[in-house]
Amino acid sequence: MAKDPPKSQAERTSAPYVSLGHFVDPGSFSEFGKHVTAGPRSGLRNPPEGDGVVTGNALIDDRPVLIFAQNSGALGGSLGEMHAVKILQCQQRALKNRCPVIGLIDSGGARIQEGVSALAGYGAIFRQNVLSSGRVPQISVIFGSCAGGAVYSPALTDIVIMVRGRGQMFLTGPAVVKVVTGEDLSPQELGGSDMHSHHSGVVHLVSENEEEAASLTRRVLSYLPDSAWQAPPERPPRPARELPPVPGDQRKVYDVRGVIEGVVDAESFLEMQPDFAPNIITGFARLEGKPIGVVANQPLRLGGVLDAQAGDKGGRFVRMCDAFGLPLVVMVDTPGFLPGTEQERAGVIRRGAKLLYAFSEATVPRVTVVLRKAFGGAYIAMNSKSLGADQVFSWPTAQIAVMGAEGAVGVIHRRELSDHPYRRAQLVKEYSEQMMSPQRAAEVFAVDAIIQPQETRSVLAATFRGIRSGSAQYRHDNLPL
Repeated sequence: MAKDPPKSQAERTSAPYVSLGHFVDPGSFSEFGKHVTAGPRSGLRNPPEGDGVVTGNALIDDRPVLIFAQNSGALGGSLGEMHAVKILQCQQRALKNRCPVIGLIDSGGARIQEGVSALAGYGAIFRQNVLSSGRVPQISVIFGSCAGGAVYSPALTDIVIMVRGRGQMFLTGPAVVKVVTGEDLSPQELGGSDMHSHHSGVVHLVSENEEEAASLTRRVLSYLPDSAWQAPPERPPRPARELPPVPGDQRKVYDVRGVIEGVVDAESFLEMQPDFAPNIITGFARLEGKPIGVVANQPLRLGGVLDAQAGDKGGRFVRMCDAFGLPLVVMVDTPGFLPGTEQERAGVIRRGAKLLYAFSEATVPRVTVVLRKAFGGAYIAMNSKSLGADQVFSWPTAQIAVMGAEGAVGVIHRRELSDHPYRRAQLVKEYSEQMMSPQRAAEVFAVDAIIQPQETRSVLAATFRGIRSGSAQYRHDNLPL
């Protein structure tokens, strides 16, 4: 992407490849540390001004932020002692001023000439990432290389955005990987946006270019407060889109995103990690203008089962929403946890527990709607009443049980069916009507009310209006899961 011509040598050596003007409000950027240069331990005769990173404070949609942008055109954007000090200053000022911090990443990694001083710089940045976690929003935008130990700073932040075709993250580069494992991979194959958005789950959002990355950054910030001590920003409410019908036959799939968009304010839903663990949907939205977090099973993928990756994805998102005071809406349509040796080896017990823990720990208002089915341990994990949900609602045709009717009848009536197999259909029908209906769940207060689908938006809005959110405060960190 073309850049404006520099006005001076200092600007040429300190300006980052990315345009800060795309990210911040016009005229709002105030740089600090512009004349900092690498220390004597770098061994550089003519170190560039700024030491390969631009730092400053600015406004985004009239809200204060701290921002730093690494410049791969100056010493490869490598991190040395003073480079690290400038980034650390950004982080510390953001925490002191209780405002978000945004990092634009394009760096070759630690500056080898500075040895352990560069490594110590990374350590200090990582520690500050942790000290700021859950207190102020931290967003990382990966524009170029992010290699070696440098990858852990973005991984410790709340949201990671990567530019397709340019951004790359890996602990070990392609050359070393080829020597050690024999794999011949390009940087994009090893750590590009497709890999991290589909497989590792490191990246939350992928942009096609710099402008879209800036737009996504602004949009993410529009849902988050300046800090844990402030309330999330509100916008004028908008009516929802038309609620689509949901198939009554539980074997038929549908896209739950249509239901979400038929409940929340129009054009307000921003999905996080859409290509990672797509059997569970997570994202920000607004309900009557107020930011919320949405978690939903996705019947379109694996029938909406929960698996190990879903535990990671859902648990981290719930914790982030709770840390920054966003109420949670949970939409349930799941047949249970995915069974099998592969899942047990993948740690579905340990990783599924993260979702249970996150919901149980959350103190923000959280409301669940059972759309079609909620079976077994997955019913519990999806913000059930027993985990402390403030309210649980169910659509009239939903089913709630330990397992599906076919499996339950096979266990309960095993002996009878061995002698009279023709009775299976009748027994399944009786079990479904007597044991799986939402009325049954409502009788034991596992469901607060049975509502019609078209009432969902108004019921959720009224419920949140009646639940006290509590004062904005620091609750907990946003531990990477």
